[in-house]
Formats: sequence, C-alpha cells, structure tokens
Amino acid sequence: MKYLYPIATTTALAAALLLSGCGHKEEGSHQTETLPDAEVRTATVELKNQPRAQWLPGTVNPADQAVIATKLMATVEEVGVDIGQRVSKGDMLVRLKADEIDAQVDQARAALAQVERNLNREKSLLAQSATTAETVRTLEDQMRVAKARLAEAETMQSYTRIRAPFDGIITAKDVRRGDLATPGAPLVSIEGTGKQKVYVQVPDSLSELDYDSPVTIEADGERIETRLAEWSPAANPASRTRLAKLVLPADKPLRSGQYVRVSWPAEEIESLWIPASALSVSGQMERVYVVVDGHLSLRLIRTGARVGDSIQILSGLSEGESIVLEPANHLRDGQPANIQS
Repeated sequence: MKYLYPIATTTALAAALLLSGCGHKEEGSHQTETLPDAEVRTATVELKNQPRAQWLPGTVNPADQAVIATKLMATVEEVGVDIGQRVSKGDMLVRLKADEIDAQVDQARAALAQVERNLNREKSLLAQSATTAETVRTLEDQMRVAKARLAEAETMQSYTRIRAPFDGIITAKDVRRGDLATPGAPLVSIEGTGKQKVYVQVPDSLSELDYDSPVTIEADGERIETRLAEWSPAANPASRTRLAKLVLPADKPLRSGQYVRVSWPAEEIESLWIPASALSVSGQMERVYVVVDGHLSLRLIRTGARVGDSIQILSGLSEGESIVLEPANHLRDGQPANIQS
C-alpha cells in the first residue's frame, strides 16, 4: 500500500488534466463558430509590369566653374580675393607685375605717333604736289602695322590684370604676393553662384533616356525632380559608365560637392502588387487578410518596393487572391466574411 498511493495520485491528476484540455478545446471551438460576420471590402492581387529604378551616387557641381591661370611669366603683385569671398563678373582677382610688357606698350604707342605725324605731313605735301602718292600709301601701311603692334602689346598688358569671368565664389587660392606666376599654373579657382548640375556615372547597361527627361534625386531626405541636360554618348572603358548631367531647379540650391542619390529608370519587372491599404504590420510581421471560401485567413507576407499607393509582394500571396482592404483591428482568423461592393 505504501507504493500504490503515488501511482493512484498520478493517474488522477492525468485524468483531470485530460478533461481540462478537452473542455478548453470545446470552448475555443464554440467561440470560433459564434464569431459574427465581418463586413469587408476587398481587392485582387495583381500581376503586372512595374517600372523600377536603380539608385546611383551623384555629386552636385556648379554649372559655371573655372581654374584661373595666366599666359605670362610674371611676379604676383597683388591677390585681391580670399577663399569663400563672393565676386562679381569683372572684379579684379590677381594683378601681375611685368615691366617689360609695359615698356612694349610705350614703344608701340610712340611708334604709332611717329607714323601718324609722318603720314599727316606727307598728305599735306601731296596736296601741294611736293611728294608722291606711293609715299603716302607706304605710310598708311606702316600706320596699320603700328596699330596692330600696339593692340598686341596692350592685349599682353591686359593679361597682367586677371578678372572674374562670372559671378561666383572663390574656392581656392594658390598664389600669394611675391610668387612667380607661370603660364598655365592655377592662381585661383571660382565657382558660379547660378545654376547647378548633378554629375552621375550611369552604367552602360541601364535604360536610354531622352534629353530633358525627368529624373528624381534624393538629397538631405528630400526628393527633387531634375531633368537630363547632358549625356555622354561614349562609355568609359574602365568603369563601363557614361557621364550624365542633371539640371537642378533654381529654387532647390544644394551645396557644391554634396552627395546625392539619383533614381535612374531601369527595365520593367513583372511582379505581384497589392494596394498599400491592405497591409497591416505587427512588430516585424507584415500581414494581410485573404478571403478563402467565405472566411478570413490571416496570411504572413514579405513586401518589396512601394510605388505610390501600391506595394510589391515578394512572397505569401498568389495572383488573383482576394485580400481585405483597410483591415480593422477586431478581425480574426477564420471569421466569416461578408464582402461589400
């Protein structure tokens, strides 16, 4: 009798648990059967071609930018600007000291004045028949040569006064007073304050676009509509990309050199799509209700891209299935569905 008591107790407990489990199952079954009809609106899972886009890195650049250099070898006499300074077209940037060119200008002016005096004298003598017409014509030719030499010398002299080619901001200063400026060596760099463009390297495999086609970019969390202004017809043999330039709208200025993302159109893909209003999210689970044989069936799905009011379905649904729009929180799996028109 000492060993039979635990066995009897265990048997009794198991029986009680079994009866309790059976009773709970019957109660749940009773609740499912008594769920009221759910008034729902539905839509159909569609298989359709949807344009897609590939995000590419781009860089903001000013439409006008220049690296200023000189054609002369001369000493820098003055640098009139600093980095970050705004300048207007025609403002003095750098002044060079070239005494030999100033001397050439003086010589050319003196030579021209001498020829002018000789020509005027010979014209007076020709009127008195005291000289020949050939002498006058020779002096007229010398006059043209003297004027050309003066223009050449003055042009060279103008190269010692380096001015801003457009309105902009100084972005680099490569010389100081007393430096020796050499032909082609950078003196200052300037970027325009007007139009801006986005430079993007487009893989040669992506879609062709017509000029002036709209292209979307993303900068600082904001999406901006741009248009295609330039596109190189030749691909870079190393990267297999083509340079495209997009014009930014004037009311959306960005920082020069700023990184942006460019949404470049790619080929269309065929996939399943549902209205965004049919999706409900619980934690990390994406769910929809599917109407099957007049009852609601809760289905876990995986979504892809969102375009407008439509969501791409990667898994969990099939074409032609009927899904519930704007599912209410009180809907339950297995509940009878009354579809509204």
